[in-house]
Amino acid sequence: MSAALGTLTRFLPSRRDYDGLRSSWKTDLLAGITVGIVALPLALAFGVSSGVGAEAGLITAVVAGLVAAIMGGSHVQVSGPTGAMVVVLAPVVAAHGVGSIALVSLMAGLLVVILGISGLGRAVAFIPWPVVEGFTLGIAAIIFLQQVPLATGTEAVPGHNTLLAAVESASQATLPTVLQTLGVVAGVAAVMLLLPKLNKALPASLVAVLLATVAAELLQLDVPRIGDLPHSLSAPSVPSLDPALLGGLLMPAVSIAMLAAIESLLSARVAAGMVGPDGRPSGAYSPDRELMGQGLASVAAGFFGGMPATGAIARTAVNVRSGAKTRLSAIVHALVLLAIIYLAAGLVGKIPLAVLAGILMVTATRMVSRRTVSAIMGSTRADAFVFVLTALITVAFDLIVAIEIGLVAAAIFTLRKFASLSGVKREEIPGPREEGDEHIAIFRLDGAMFFGAAERVLQEISQVKDIQVAIIRLSQVRMLDATGAHTLVEVISALELRGVTVLLKGVQPQHLELVTNVGVIRSLRHHKHLFTTLPEAVAHARSHVLRNAAANV
Repeated sequence: MSAALGTLTRFLPSRRDYDGLRSSWKTDLLAGITVGIVALPLALAFGVSSGVGAEAGLITAVVAGLVAAIMGGSHVQVSGPTGAMVVVLAPVVAAHGVGSIALVSLMAGLLVVILGISGLGRAVAFIPWPVVEGFTLGIAAIIFLQQVPLATGTEAVPGHNTLLAAVESASQATLPTVLQTLGVVAGVAAVMLLLPKLNKALPASLVAVLLATVAAELLQLDVPRIGDLPHSLSAPSVPSLDPALLGGLLMPAVSIAMLAAIESLLSARVAAGMVGPDGRPSGAYSPDRELMGQGLASVAAGFFGGMPATGAIARTAVNVRSGAKTRLSAIVHALVLLAIIYLAAGLVGKIPLAVLAGILMVTATRMVSRRTVSAIMGSTRADAFVFVLTALITVAFDLIVAIEIGLVAAAIFTLRKFASLSGVKREEIPGPREEGDEHIAIFRLDGAMFFGAAERVLQEISQVKDIQVAIIRLSQVRMLDATGAHTLVEVISALELRGVTVLLKGVQPQHLELVTNVGVIRSLRHHKHLFTTLPEAVAHARSHVLRNAAANV
């Protein structure tokens, strides 16, 4: 009972979450206001781009952002709707309708909570860097393509292939609407790219929204707008639990849960190493508690009619660079957005949709830096291939499939590398040669004796002829698995059948139990054919050769 309570306690908020608040509350407060301003256009844009609507994006930023800030495992993580989640949600909306998102958010959130409780939060550390960056590049491309309908003033074409949907939407564009919307997109992009060079303190995306909206009003541009937004949060309610719909949403919920877990943990891991204005890193985080918090955030968002949420690296980076030290900043960010809902919903509704398209297009181009791409492409051919493959599959098929295939490809290349570093080498007998030494062969196994290298070792040793004793050195074997141990059994059995006596030298202590259980020791002609030093093994081998010579006289 006490152990269960201890396990539960590590997932719950505590006073330690706000250590240092007395000295950092001012910077936390300012950081939260800054992030809230930056998050507003992104929340609206991601809501619209996913097909759920600006209202859902804003609700998610408020509700999920608040819950994740309190319950999550990072002190500086900021959560809400993200571009990666948009990519997964758009096909769900197209297939099952907007009404399904609250339910799928609830389902995915519960799955993420289960992942947190099960202790799988640390698994993200095993995702290779090229897979992560390829995944990010693919998401960036999809986000950019998803904005084509908004940028051209056309209706989005439902479909799973984002590239084809973008081309079809663009082909339906008509004058003069397309010129006006593209003009708005270009204006927004110009402000977001140029303003930071003039003044880094100003929130470029918010300034772009204000300028473009004012210009659209003054010029009376005939472009689509966000439209009416609620002036308050709706009361929480349980989504309709239609059994038929539940079956259809199960696999999308699994994909969303996996994506939410991966993106949140990657964001938290990056944030933990980021340096704030004071030159200090943000500090450690709890992976399992982070999953618990993100899962609860998506569940809460679903009750309020929102969408699944994840940790948002862009907003988290702004939070850290603004000097945030405790969860207060992420809490304030959510409260700022809540105040906007109650006080400025009417003004927000006048924002042209093309403005949001411009913001997301610029955001997408910034998701992967040229330096990162150059570094990966210039590393190894295997890593470059994994990077490109993951990105292409993300765009062409599915995000989770892309991660799975990327991991498989990376694992295959890693195993090939291990196998190339492993092998068998024939060595000369040390010291002065004696009569009969030509009938003794010493084989040194190097590196990893595992399933990827075992077959090659078997072939190379089995090809040796005209010997009476084979000494197999195992002292340089750093890794041994069951397949490698079984290959040793096959090698020993094959040599013994040819009348070759096999001696083993230097079995590592950590491998002794494995080779015993698999039958390596049992396959030797005598249990004493196991040696700790090479001179002992050579002396025993020479005695065998002498006995054979005496027997043949």
